[in-house]
Amino acid sequence: MTEPKPTPKRTSAFKPVTGTQPTSARPRADTPVRKSTRPASAKPAAASGSARAAAPATKTGGAGKGSGKGGAGGGKGSARKQRRADMPRWKRILRGVGLWALIGGLVTATVAVIGLVVVYSTLEVPEPNDFALQQSSIIYYADGSEMGRLGEANREIVDIDTLPDYVGNVFVAAEDRSFYTNPGVDVLGMGRALFKTVVEGKTQGGSTITQQYVERYYVGETTTDIPGKIKEALMAMKIDSQQDKSEVLGNYINTIYFGRGAYGIEAAANEYFGKHAADLTLSESAMLAGIVPAPSAWDPRLDPDKAEQKWNYVLDGMVETGFITQSERDAQTFPDTIEYKQDDVFAGTKGYLLQAAIDETIADTGVTREEIETRGFKITTTIDPKHQADAVAAVREMPEGADPKMRVAAVTMDPATGAVTSMYGGDDYLEIQRNAVTQDIAQAGSTFKPFALISGLERGIGLGTEYIANSPMSFPGFEEPVQNFENHSFGKVDLIKATQDSINTAYIQLSEEVGSQAVMETAIRAGIPEDTNGLDASLNNVLGNASPHTIDMASAYATIANAGVSTEPFMVSSVLESDGTEFFKHEVESEDVFAADVMADTAYAMQQVVNYGSGTFAKDIGRPLAGKTGTSTDNKSAWFVGFAPNMVGAVAMYQVGEDGSAETITPFAGFNQITGGSVPVRVWTAMMDPILEDMPVVDFPARANVGTDRKIAKPKPSPTPSVTPSAIPEPTQAPAPQPSFTPDPQPTQAPEPQPSPTPDPLPTQAPVPQPSATPAPAADRVAVPAVP
Repeated sequence: MTEPKPTPKRTSAFKPVTGTQPTSARPRADTPVRKSTRPASAKPAAASGSARAAAPATKTGGAGKGSGKGGAGGGKGSARKQRRADMPRWKRILRGVGLWALIGGLVTATVAVIGLVVVYSTLEVPEPNDFALQQSSIIYYADGSEMGRLGEANREIVDIDTLPDYVGNVFVAAEDRSFYTNPGVDVLGMGRALFKTVVEGKTQGGSTITQQYVERYYVGETTTDIPGKIKEALMAMKIDSQQDKSEVLGNYINTIYFGRGAYGIEAAANEYFGKHAADLTLSESAMLAGIVPAPSAWDPRLDPDKAEQKWNYVLDGMVETGFITQSERDAQTFPDTIEYKQDDVFAGTKGYLLQAAIDETIADTGVTREEIETRGFKITTTIDPKHQADAVAAVREMPEGADPKMRVAAVTMDPATGAVTSMYGGDDYLEIQRNAVTQDIAQAGSTFKPFALISGLERGIGLGTEYIANSPMSFPGFEEPVQNFENHSFGKVDLIKATQDSINTAYIQLSEEVGSQAVMETAIRAGIPEDTNGLDASLNNVLGNASPHTIDMASAYATIANAGVSTEPFMVSSVLESDGTEFFKHEVESEDVFAADVMADTAYAMQQVVNYGSGTFAKDIGRPLAGKTGTSTDNKSAWFVGFAPNMVGAVAMYQVGEDGSAETITPFAGFNQITGGSVPVRVWTAMMDPILEDMPVVDFPARANVGTDRKIAKPKPSPTPSVTPSAIPEPTQAPAPQPSFTPDPQPTQAPEPQPSPTPDPLPTQAPVPQPSATPAPAADRVAVPAVP
């Protein structure tokens, strides 16, 4: 039985065998030989360890040694694999992705840098934020003092070149001491801002002045998101490359908020120290710069310790940056600030002036209210602060006891130009937003009689022309007979007497003679607007059934004071742009509407009202004055309009009923009725006396004796006279009240009554002798009480 042959053992050229093995053993005869199919020219394939296996052995064990060496290499790989196998799975993943993350990060950073470069190169500096450019417009009195500021942003932009160097430098010391050397950004500061924003969730603005400038001037709010921070930084760098440091710093200090409602350094200087920014001291500037991060909290009036701490920080920074010396720093003391009053600019009597100035600016220039509140106009008015104070004091000091519904209008005007120098439109604009001088109307009463007098003089009717002035008297156009005040009959009077005592029946006859159309046209030529309520050509227009504004009556009487030259009333003299360029300038336009000699005689007759008539209370001023009282039917309005040749004043009073219509003025101050010769002339005198005190005394032109005086012939004496006739003495009573024409409704609100001392009694001066008749002996002439 043949034994099976043993299976030959194979060795692999890729895996060394263990144990001792001859390096050149031939196969046994009984072992099949495996022949290679490789072409004869082909070289043996290189295999790991095969060259070492084929190398001749020098001694027994060489093969093992070689095999061991090769095994050592394999062992290391196995060890690495083993260590990798023993490593936690998360580390294996992290190691696997680490390389790719590094590569990805580098790629991302490269792309980001390229992107930033592209964004920077294409970034355009935008237009400034609208609010950053908003400036409050300032309205000034005639002397240049400030009346009020208008607008949401209390800001007035100033050129940094007009300020002392330290004003700008204190902000550098306080906010960004590397400002003059950095490229507009602070990398470390940006890092802190990003960290606070992303990690801590807190908002923080840019750390450099340029970045804060970008936020306030271009963005308009604090940037909090990362893309916004990046864009802000790029914008800061862009601006730093395009604008010089002075421009950046100047815009910055004109933009930032300082508390107390002040935006910009000029407004801050005014609110904290009552001065212009150009006048700030080093110490004051340092205080303002120190509180910028939290002005509403660090205001010295709220936290003086913190304000002083920041003030010291700024001054130390000024030394550190070399802007001042240590000795200069040591000489500084913490500044005192002025009291802060947070009030509405329109409160009180000033509100009427401000609103009137706004309305006139809009009418004269065509700008809108919004433009006035944002463009930083400088509006100068004609209001004299002293005149204004005198007008307000006169009203507030009038006799006590007035009805709360009674309103007072008072205004003064330069007759040569039409410039309004004072205006009392009400006690508080916030309570009643209607100006008693320019918006409310009141029936004129006898203040219209001078227009009939002018019409007569122009037609050759002299002041000595006589009329029978009894009461009552019937006239065409009147349903009821016309009465004089207290129904007094005066007999024969001339136009001087008729003007002095405001005699209704005499003036009705004058109006009949010249024509009521002429009276109306004369009033319009003098300055009464053609569309005045109630102004018409009816016969009774001479008794003042029209209801003008107080400023219209002042303007018309200014024409008489100015020798017949009419001017338009105004109170805005100029408007400047925020940079000081002229935007508007009022040009006085005048027109000769009446002859000078006619005005001389008109003024002469009106002087007798003050010297001997219903306006004698004003005589105590002690200079030449002319004027006319006026009272409407049922005493629903009462006026005194008077003038010196160089100043006109008008005072009107009226009372508003519950339904908004005019009602009889409630008597007060000891008077049983309110007429033009009672309280109005007293308020006028209290207003005009101090105003005229500072003005030269000017005489009126002499009486010109225009026209012809027509006399009424005396009746022939009886054939058998019993006694020698004597001159008829002047009556002791005043003319009657005005006709009963209902005035237009007045505003629905009225100022509170104002306290004042008890008035003086009515005047007792004797009337002037009339040129038309032989005067009675002085002992027989008596004073005429106050009349309309």
